[in-house]
Amino acid sequence: MPSAAVCDASPLIYLARADRLWLARALSPTILVPHAVAEEIEAKGEGDLAAQALKTTGWLEIVDSPVPREILEWGLGRGEAAVLAWVHANRGTLAILDDREARAAARSLRVPVIGTLGIVLKAKRAGLIAAARPEVKLLVEQGMYLSDEVVDRALALVGE
Repeated sequence: MPSAAVCDASPLIYLARADRLWLARALSPTILVPHAVAEEIEAKGEGDLAAQALKTTGWLEIVDSPVPREILEWGLGRGEAAVLAWVHANRGTLAILDDREARAAARSLRVPVIGTLGIVLKAKRAGLIAAARPEVKLLVEQGMYLSDEVVDRALALVGE
């Protein structure tokens, strides 16, 4: 298990909408959220489930994450850049990112990365959920886009 996991907005948003935020704890007892990510979520308003979770979930910790020029040059969103900056500066931590470009940047920086779908698979492997398929279906119902091909390949990894 990594020493910590640092999360971008979309995984928090989809997991909160699906009432499955607790699945992120399969990665780390504390999930770090850079200020830039928190601001992006809070801009959705107090009625947003992820915004509410930031205020009420004790194991979500908002952190400062200054972004160095080398990461700014990737042209990513503020949240993705802040996640990558934290993981790059704090080796042994894990980036939670869904954005394709941000994941490519993570690989270039040689930092570990996982997405929302990966969280579900990890939770299944850890025995936190009996089956991944219903959880993935729930995330898709909440607006997360996953192609059928990606879903089928992922579920095959956990024997479903």
